[in-house]
Amino acid sequence: MAKDPIPTIIKVDLKKPYHEQPGLHTRWHPEIPFYCKVKPGEIFKVECFDSSGGQVFNTDDADDIKNVNPMGIHCLSGPIEVEGAEPGDLLVMEIQDVQPFPDEPWGYTAIMDPAKSSAFLGDIYPNMQKAIWDFNGIFASSRHIPHVKFPGFIHPGIVGTLPSYEMMNIWKERESKLVEFHASINTPHTVAALPNPEGAYAGQAVSPELAKKIAEEGVRTVPPREHGGNIDIKNLSRGAKAYLPVYVKGAGFSVGDIHFSEGDGEISFCGAIEMHGIITLKLGLIKNGMKDLSIYNPVFLPGPVEAHYGPSRYLTFQGISVDESGKQHFLDVKVAFRQAVLNAIEYLKKFGYSGEQAYLLLSAAPVETHISSIVDIPNSCVSYSIPADIFDFDIMPKEGGPTPQVDMGSTVFPTSK
Repeated sequence: MAKDPIPTIIKVDLKKPYHEQPGLHTRWHPEIPFYCKVKPGEIFKVECFDSSGGQVFNTDDADDIKNVNPMGIHCLSGPIEVEGAEPGDLLVMEIQDVQPFPDEPWGYTAIMDPAKSSAFLGDIYPNMQKAIWDFNGIFASSRHIPHVKFPGFIHPGIVGTLPSYEMMNIWKERESKLVEFHASINTPHTVAALPNPEGAYAGQAVSPELAKKIAEEGVRTVPPREHGGNIDIKNLSRGAKAYLPVYVKGAGFSVGDIHFSEGDGEISFCGAIEMHGIITLKLGLIKNGMKDLSIYNPVFLPGPVEAHYGPSRYLTFQGISVDESGKQHFLDVKVAFRQAVLNAIEYLKKFGYSGEQAYLLLSAAPVETHISSIVDIPNSCVSYSIPADIFDFDIMPKEGGPTPQVDMGSTVFPTSK
């Protein structure tokens, strides 16, 4: 007997602006109305815009990157009410499948305007650029970063539940204090994305008064928090589970920011291979799970599907807590990670890639990162491992330097003034 088809409970029209469609939102707020309802154990599909909400296109220029409105990023599909969910429960999310739209087999990686983003190396690579990736079955390759191909480790960058007012206000208070402190010491960069009504959208099923309230009060989707959010965990792929705290009756689950592939860290901000996608999910509940299991932050169980590379085929770069100027830092993992990335970029440049190409490649490819040491004062050590077999040439170190030197093309820039 044939099974019933899996229902698609949220659909999107990629040809229409996201803010003209129901079942989507760009902020977290307890009063965003549920779009639909599922029972625990149901399997269903959800369609998702890419992280930009359809602002980026499959072109050979980066004018779209130049014109992206960052206040409208992370157009999430949801919220979905889960029957029987109560505050204090754990929502069990199981990913059955994630795929690109059949007629949209492409994605992008980009360097945005540093004034609009928090890219990890924005001070070194400030110029806006874009690389398009084409999907051929499970593999991705790029006309803008040639000579590489790798299988997609497809996953959602964002999964989360709606916050309660209490939790939302905790987030706003602590992030505001962080901004105030850094303003007092003249920190030159933005340290948090505070509430901002520009680009806020809470779906179509809201009154003008409620829409205004959500826009003014709602928290931004940029960081991960206790409910999940923008976690960007590349291993949260097909077959994976996530255990998410529930703060409101019905849970209010949302998902989006689908990635075809990502290197640990998503270093260029639009650093995964961002794509429109369709995710198949099953949601369950562990009643009173937060207290009974002492789980107050998400817990994840990776799925069985992953890219396999031989352990001896990862070329691993080390970084320590000494920055480019030679300044010593104390067990600073961020500095060590930065140095490991820069070491890898400089190495790949020897083969003919530009710094920007290497930067975007490492952000998108299945790179593995580990904190190798955090106890040996004064230097923490981070290891940054590139699977050598994603290249169609040999990247292993050898006497005489890299060979061959081949045409690496270039990423694309904005053409408009």
